[in-house]
Formats: sequence, C-alpha cells, structure tokens
Amino acid sequence: MPAIRDYAKDKSDLKRFLTDFYTDLPNDAGKCFKYSKQLRDVANREQQALTLDLTDLATQDQDLADACVENSKRYIDLFYEAVEELLPEYKDKDTVHKDTLDVYIEHRLLAEQRLYSADAPREARNRFPSELLRRFEVYFKAPANMKSVSVRQIKARSIGKLVNVKGVVIRATEVKPLLQVATYTCDRCGAETYQPINSASFMPIEMCQSQDCQVNKSGGRLCLQTRGSKFVKFQEVKIQEHSEQVPVGNIPRAITIYAKGENTRLCKPGDHVGITGIFLPLIKTGYNQISQGLLSDTFVEAHNIVKLNKTEDEEMLADELSEEEAARICEDDFYSKLTCSIAPEIYGHEDVKKALLLLLVGGVDKNSRGMKIRGNLNVLLMGDPGVAKSQLLNYIDRLAVRSQYTTGRGSSGVGLTASVMKDPITGEMILEGGSLVLADQGICCIDEFDKMLDQDRTAIHEVMEQQTISIAKAGIMTSLNARVSILAAANPAYGKYNPKKTIEQNIQLPAALLSRFDLLWLIQDRPDKDSDLRLAQHITYVHQHNVQPPTNFTPLDMKLMRRYIALCRTKQPLVPQELTDHIVSVYVEMRKEARVSSDATFTSARTLLGILRLSTALARLRLSSMVERDDVNEAIRLMEMSKESLKPRYESMQRPKSTSDQIFAIVREMAPLDGPRVVNFQEAMEKCTRKGFTPEMFNECCKTYEDLNVWLINNARTKITLI
Repeated sequence: MPAIRDYAKDKSDLKRFLTDFYTDLPNDAGKCFKYSKQLRDVANREQQALTLDLTDLATQDQDLADACVENSKRYIDLFYEAVEELLPEYKDKDTVHKDTLDVYIEHRLLAEQRLYSADAPREARNRFPSELLRRFEVYFKAPANMKSVSVRQIKARSIGKLVNVKGVVIRATEVKPLLQVATYTCDRCGAETYQPINSASFMPIEMCQSQDCQVNKSGGRLCLQTRGSKFVKFQEVKIQEHSEQVPVGNIPRAITIYAKGENTRLCKPGDHVGITGIFLPLIKTGYNQISQGLLSDTFVEAHNIVKLNKTEDEEMLADELSEEEAARICEDDFYSKLTCSIAPEIYGHEDVKKALLLLLVGGVDKNSRGMKIRGNLNVLLMGDPGVAKSQLLNYIDRLAVRSQYTTGRGSSGVGLTASVMKDPITGEMILEGGSLVLADQGICCIDEFDKMLDQDRTAIHEVMEQQTISIAKAGIMTSLNARVSILAAANPAYGKYNPKKTIEQNIQLPAALLSRFDLLWLIQDRPDKDSDLRLAQHITYVHQHNVQPPTNFTPLDMKLMRRYIALCRTKQPLVPQELTDHIVSVYVEMRKEARVSSDATFTSARTLLGILRLSTALARLRLSSMVERDDVNEAIRLMEMSKESLKPRYESMQRPKSTSDQIFAIVREMAPLDGPRVVNFQEAMEKCTRKGFTPEMFNECCKTYEDLNVWLINNARTKITLI
C-alpha cells in the first residue's frame, strides 16, 4: 500500500522547484531560470499558459514527478496554488486591463474593502473563488520516458492519472465559451454569490444565501450576471486509434478529448496527434445521472497536444532544412536521386515515380478575380495485376504529411465528401467531413478506382477541378474546401489489359473524369527475358534482406524527404514571358497530332494547364522562383510518355522499330513537303526529347544516318538537310 503523502510539503517542493530550477546556457554563457522567467511573464500578463515539464521535475525529485503522473488531478490543483502564491513576488510592472472581467473584478475588490472588514466572517458562496481570480492556465508535459499508448490500452486503472495517447483526429468541434464560474446578484440585498462549475451541466442557484436575506427573511432571488461570470475557450476533439493498432476482427475505438484555453485550435480533422492529459470520468447530474445508471462516460482533459508524423512517434518537425542540407540534396542529378528514393524496394517505374514526386510537390494555385485555377496534380495509375500499384499508393500515403487512403468498394459518395449528423453536445445538425475533406491540402489515395459505383464516382468530379465540395442537405447549404490531389489506381475493364480491344473498351471510365487527370499511366506486364530476370532478382533480394538491393547512392529517408518537400512547397515559381510562346506552340502541335491520330488520348485545354502545373512543380523541386525551358520540356516529356503508354503495341504483327528509326521518323515528319527539306537541329532535338528520347540517342541517330548519306548536318550543327 503506498504511503500517505504530505501535500503541504509537496506544495513547498513545487514552489522551490519553480523558483530554483535552471539550465546551463551553451558556451558557459550563464544560467537560464526556465520557470522563473515564465512566472514573470505570467505575472505581467505577457503569457497565459505555464507548462511544467515533468522531465525537469524528475531531475530534482523523481518521487514527486512520479506522484504527479500517478495522481495528476490532485497535483495540478497543488500546482495552481503554488503558482498563485508565487505570482505577487514576480510582478514588476502594472498591467493594463485586457477585458471586461478584469475591470469587473477590480471594482468588486474595491467595493469589498469598503463594505467588509478583513476579519469579518463571510459565507463561502459570497467569497471570490480562486478560479475567478486566476488569469493563467497550468499544464503538465509528460516525462520523456513515458511511452504513448493507443486508445484501446487506456483502461479504468488510468483514472486520475496522466496518460499519453496517440491517434488520428476524426472530429473537432467549433471553439465555444465554457462557463467556469457563475456569478449571481440578489434582486433584494444586492449581494453577489459565486458558483464554481466543474461538470458539463449544472443546477443554477435560485435563492440568495447572504446574511442580509437570511436575517430579514426577504427571500431574494438570484439573477445570473454574464459579465461577471468567467468563461474559458472549450473545444471537444475526438481521436481514433491508428489502423495498425486495431486487433484482427475489431473496429477502431475512439476517445473524447476536452481541450480548454490555450490548447484549443491546435489540431484539425485528419491530423495525427499525440495528446498528454488526465483520464477522467464524466460527471453527470440530475436526470442524466439517473438514466445512465452505474455506467460512466470518460474523457481526457488535454494538457499538451502535438502533431506527429504518420509512421514514427516523433513530433512533426517544424524547423526547415538548413541551406547546407538543401544544397547537399540538390547535388548533381538530384532529380533522379529523389525519384529513386520513392519506394526504393519497388523495381523500375522510373517515370511513374517522377510523376508521384511531382504530385507530392504540387504546382502553384492561381486566383484571379474570384476565378481559381488549381495547382494540385491528379494522377491515375492503371495497369495489370501485380505491377505494384497498391504498394506505390501505400508508400505515398505514408510519405505525405497529410493524406487519406481509401478503396473503391469501401467508399461511398457520402464517405468521400461529407455526411450530415447530429452533434452529441448541442443536438444541432452538423457536417462530418469525409476522406476528401480530411485530406485537405494533402493527398487522397483511392485504390480499386474502377470498382467504384458510378454514382459514388461522380462525387469526385467537382473536387478534381474546382477543389470544393458543395453541400445542400438537411437545411445546410455550404461549400467545403477540398484542396486535395487525387492519386487513383485501377485495373483495366477485363482485369488485364487486352491489346485486341480499343483503349475505351479497356479503360471504361468517362471522358469527363479522365480529362481531369493530369497524367494517366498504363502499366503493362509484358513478358521479356532480361527485364523478368532483373525483376525476379530484385524481388528475391528484397524478400531475403528486407531492404532494396545496393545502388550507386543511398536513398533519402522519409524524414528528410518530408522536410525537403515542405521546403519546396513554400516556393511560388512564375512562368517567364519568353517561355509562353514555346508552351503555346507545343500545345498547338499536340492538338494537331491529336486531330490526325486515331488513338483516343484526349487533348484539351486541361492538357495545357497540366503542362503548366508540372512545369511549376519541377521548378519548385529545384527550389527556384522561375520556370526554365528544361522544366517545360521535362513536363511535356512526362505527358508524352504517359500518352505513349496508352498506345497499343502490336509486337507480333510487325518488327519493332529501333530507337534510331523512331527518331528518324520524327525528323522526317518535321521536314517541309515543298521547297528545300531543311529542319532546325535544335528544334528537332527538343521535339525528340519531348517524345522521351535522350540527347545522346538523338546524336547517335544523327551520326548513323549521316554515315548512310540520308541527310547532311552543317558544321555549326544548326540544321539538318534531307537528301
């Protein structure tokens, strides 16, 4: 049985700790009295919340720190009393009145000094409660060795103790004022009565209990004075345990968090958070207490709320990359290095990984006189079974700071957008955000996109272009923000891509939806001896060692990738005037090709916007404030490669063309039919680069056909003349 503690001694120990605790400054610069400085700021009304780090307390008194964890509800009151007694010593300047309650309390204190002598006995209800006079808040911060637990592990033995729980926020109510001290005035004698409130509901006092009314038997009635009562900010947050913490066959559990004062507005739905607080039963009074019987609801009174990274238990890093770290990442060929750092365990798919990297970085939003052009990229991965589509989606879901993962059949239109439900506290009809709202300013990964019902899929149309969700349900008419990038994965209509069918028959998605995707990749699983051998060796190595095979460089870890992407997203690159003509001419040429070609790849004005989005994302990746010509060429190359993946290949019907033959065909098409057949060398190289060929391939083709006397290239290498 634990020994009975001496609370008076513990309070004096807390006071001594607050005044005497210090840390040594670096380079022998002196001592920093951490809590004395905070006490001075609180006394001078420059700071409102005082947080006691139990790790600091444990360095001086481990026994007292353990007692604060085991009996937090009692010790937080002791902490309040200790701070109240210390504050007058630290007040070194007069404070200006900040609100009505300050003026009200000052007037009441002056009136009290005039009416009552110091030693006159007074009713407890007529004395000022300490909660009314306090203008500060006190919180505990969990010790460093305290592990965070899931919602499921918080049980009855934790009542009254400090707990550290982690989960994902599924609902956060509006911040509302919560009555902490009710002040009443008697209509007969004018005496004031105070009622501290510690529960969610209370019974107002009706009859005046002051001495005057008791002696005169006047039966004065009390009226609630709103201006003289004390209110605090209050927000109810509901968190749900992570999916990996749920045992097999169970559904995720949720717990209610009550946040007050400075702890409000620190998280929003969709955030992964770690919350330190006191686990308490919810006290009900009156009829509610009778109806609930012996059962009691529980909640956590929040003391500290921090955002966490999705995969690790560490706090989300607020500090940006230093210039040295950013320069180290931006060394030669950093584009390829970042690309290979995305899902390095998955073999190949270089261009797809480049598209996913640009999806994480995103383009630049444009707002012009109310018209909004989205900057977020949307990507659809369609392919045969077993080409690692779902694994890529899972990796992006883990890597993105803010993301939601859902599947086609497991999602309804309401689950993706928003549902109307009744608020358990106020009883009003409220909107509960779905996956697309929770992933606002993040990424929503939708797997098995083709299995989704048509009526559910139409809910995504507005989000993908306007970036909003318009609601008109149950008398609620509003528009919710859903500034989200969609990453979808789907199988072709017949399970596996059938080259004998057309693209429309294979994909079977409406053109209105396909045009909203900036990049649409078709990943086919074609048998090829060399690639099959390399793929099998890669998979067996990963299966044996749980890491990717050794490469020329070490892939960047997730933490560094997140910080670099966050730095990239702060840039707002612009497209210079000289590149505008180049982009326009390329788009016109793409439309011309789409008119004469027989394939069903859809080229519209959205394609032009897609090129601009990809170009600005590439400029962001370089941490540049200006888009360059290479960015535009790479964006067009990715667009062309995605369209190329959709074109059917008839390997069995004709001999496959070599790289040189394909480049020669492109250059020959550029030559004018009448007059001298001369082609600009630089323009030909740029067009071949956009089609997915490297400059080395182009130069090799030029040399081959020059040796064959098919064309001539001048010494300055500015023009190609076909013979």
